[in-house]
Amino acid sequence: MSTPNFLFDDPPASASGTILLAHGAGAPMDSASMNAAAQALAKAGFRVARFEFGYMAARRSGTRKPPPRAETLQGEYLAAIAALDTSGPLIIGGKSMGGRVASMVADRMHAEGRIAGLLCLGYPFHPPEKPEQLRTAHLAGLKTPTLIVQGTRDPFGTSDEVAGYKLSKAIELLWLEDGDHDLRPRKSVSGFSAADHLATMAARVAKWSKTLA
Repeated sequence: MSTPNFLFDDPPASASGTILLAHGAGAPMDSASMNAAAQALAKAGFRVARFEFGYMAARRSGTRKPPPRAETLQGEYLAAIAALDTSGPLIIGGKSMGGRVASMVADRMHAEGRIAGLLCLGYPFHPPEKPEQLRTAHLAGLKTPTLIVQGTRDPFGTSDEVAGYKLSKAIELLWLEDGDHDLRPRKSVSGFSAADHLATMAARVAKWSKTLA
């Protein structure tokens, strides 16, 4: 397993901690949505480190590989945690599938004192238009302090759908009005811009992080 190449976003002043983010199933670590989220978190005072799973990194050299099953990527996420040079609190997570994979390794890492919390941006509770195919079984017993940031109209899990799920009390949810899977709202509908929602997300993460042991 190769050592991941990290992409860093540093805060304007000293960091209050590091956030490690993995990408979603179909877009790289430097996609527009990942860039915007990482920059918002850095502006809020975090050092942000992004990395790519092997199948996505291979696309940069022309090898097109489909996303593997999320369960099979746990080893790569653990390797990224081990390879990351950081001091102070570490929060792991990611966009969509990246957050899902992080959620699978979070309790082990938290129990070992390696991480302080889990941050999921647009959690894929189910595939679009397949609400019966839930990806929530392990979330019911999750012990790691977790913040899931979700758009209310996310096709991977709307606010109405998620309200009926059995989720651990360790999980906090931040709902962004009219946000899609990238947390983007329709300003004509909601009155909010994408920048507004990212600022709200980053401010909530900063406040939440202060509650982590």
